[in-house]
Amino acid sequence: MPVSPAPLITVNGGEPQNGLVPTNTIDGYGGRVIDLIFTGLYVYGIDGEPRPAMLEHLHTEDHRRFTVTLRRGWRFTDGSPVTAHSYVDAWNFGALATNKQLRSQAFAPIQGYDLVAQDQPRARTLNGLRVVDDHTFTIELTEPNIDFVLALGSAPFKPLPQAFFAMPTEAFGQCPIGNGPYLMAGPTAWQHDRHIDLLANPSYPGPDAARNTGISIRFPRTIEDSYQDLLAGRLDVLDQIPDTALATWRDDLGERAMRKPAALNKSLAVPYHLPHFHGEEGRLRRAAISLAIDRHHLTTRLFHATRLPSQDFTAQSLPGFSAGLPGSDVLRHDPEAARELWARAEEFAPYRGTFEIAHNQDGAHDLWIDLMGQQIAGTLGIDVRAVAFPTFKQIRDRAVAKTLACAFRKGWRGGHPSQIDFLEPMFSSAGAANDTGYRNPDFDRALAAAKRATDLAACHTLTARAQQILLADLPVIPLWDYVAIGGHGPDVRAEFTWNGLPDYPNITRRTAPAPRTHVDGAS
Repeated sequence: MPVSPAPLITVNGGEPQNGLVPTNTIDGYGGRVIDLIFTGLYVYGIDGEPRPAMLEHLHTEDHRRFTVTLRRGWRFTDGSPVTAHSYVDAWNFGALATNKQLRSQAFAPIQGYDLVAQDQPRARTLNGLRVVDDHTFTIELTEPNIDFVLALGSAPFKPLPQAFFAMPTEAFGQCPIGNGPYLMAGPTAWQHDRHIDLLANPSYPGPDAARNTGISIRFPRTIEDSYQDLLAGRLDVLDQIPDTALATWRDDLGERAMRKPAALNKSLAVPYHLPHFHGEEGRLRRAAISLAIDRHHLTTRLFHATRLPSQDFTAQSLPGFSAGLPGSDVLRHDPEAARELWARAEEFAPYRGTFEIAHNQDGAHDLWIDLMGQQIAGTLGIDVRAVAFPTFKQIRDRAVAKTLACAFRKGWRGGHPSQIDFLEPMFSSAGAANDTGYRNPDFDRALAAAKRATDLAACHTLTARAQQILLADLPVIPLWDYVAIGGHGPDVRAEFTWNGLPDYPNITRRTAPAPRTHVDGAS
């Protein structure tokens, strides 16, 4: 195992929800690590442009059947070669229902998915995948899918080494063997609830090779702690500013401040299994809550224009975004209309109890949730209360298990630069991140039509039609899109990428500082 000759770049992060397996990682904290230790066919540039990585050539004549040729000489960090089997075996594992992988739906476009995705699978592998030789495999989709190729650099499509299949999945996820720009810094690199240490992969041949010695991802108690660590020189890069510092962060950091529009949004999720929030009654109540929220006030006064009021369910920085979609007036602030809709919902059944909103204390959400709750309570005349969980992982575990008995804050960070990447996982009937239990066959059909489009312009038009269905149903209540803001240390150069994360491989030091004592977690 290589030894870092210089201090690692220290950054903020959080405890991943699950072990670090690409096909089972859907949370943001785990996702950023997956993208550092695994590389797929493509990587995404700083502005989201797909760049071939392991891909030597992709051939298709009909956008349904593809021949993939891999670059030669690429190895996993255990020395084993990355072959066509590394991809095909990994994708088959991810798709098979009995493996219970959170990202299994990513493989739904591939021929044979319907057979492997059943509770009692009728096949063990996707018949749309075939290994030709060590460096060539073919993919056959059930129908043309314009988004499929763009997604091939995202987490679920990463390769896995043969070692993965020879050990328990959970054991592999604690210290994964990847092929990316970084590798785990030893078998105890992941200190749970404290940090994950990664070292630069010295044999990495990809286009995003690390320009630093490694990354130490620290898990703070709160973002306020991380901010103080940044100001005090105990943290090199921070990708979030606490709400309490939004009025002063630019003055505090000066030239060290970082800012960039990001493909990242925030919403309020209200599960359909909650009393009063299913059927027509639930639709009316969701719309009433949406109209009760003054997004402009929150984004300008509280967030100091570092958020943009939502106009749809994706992000305004994405290709194909269109303002003013029919039905988007439900995202305006209209207290009178909110009360009218709530009164109509009361005709189904009187609302009793407290409307609770869950949030994680390690993510700096308490202030805005309190203020938003006051808006909802004041407009609709109901009790609203914030419910704090210590960590994001705790909320995600309950949301995935459908055992969270209240509303909760939810966000989505783009895995690849596409509106479909925001819509399909969150809102399709089988979506991996469909945490509210939303089901609408009309939306599923509309999204499928968008994916069948023959060009991006047609895809964007059809995606907008699909979003109009969501605006009528409000499976989540969109709140705002993010402008990524953060900062870096005085001896560090750093910038954000298209989805609001630091460009980790390109973080560099201006000088060679004296070695610092490693501190686990936030100070």
